[in-house]
Amino acid sequence: MKIGFATTDEKNINEHFGRSGKFAIYEFSKNGYRFLEVRTFAEGEDRAITETRDMGEVHEGRVQSKVDRLADCKIIYLTEIGGPSAARLVQKGIMPLKMKEVTPIEAALKQLLASVQKTPPPWLRKAMQE
Repeated sequence: MKIGFATTDEKNINEHFGRSGKFAIYEFSKNGYRFLEVRTFAEGEDRAITETRDMGEVHEGRVQSKVDRLADCKIIYLTEIGGPSAARLVQKGIMPLKMKEVTPIEAALKQLLASVQKTPPPWLRKAMQE
């Protein structure tokens, strides 16, 4: 399965979903993981989203476009996400995972791998089977 990480430096989970200009994408299985690509939405902050926050349908369309471009991921790690954006991810079958602090992507992957190799929670077992 694919996992996305909201990042500014491609090394750490350190960005808000909407504000994130790029997501590092990894292929993940119970046997390990590997880097696939960086999906770029903007250089730096994704202003197409942040600057349209009060513009109703324009903003909603841009958020949906980001969600659609990440639809092949089963998990998105991030530092923050608004309720409506989280709901959009969940509707696409994507689990948003909020980190309490900046976390190295590698550390998150190792922690997830350890969880999968022991007793993964039901949502993760299901995501791994799809």
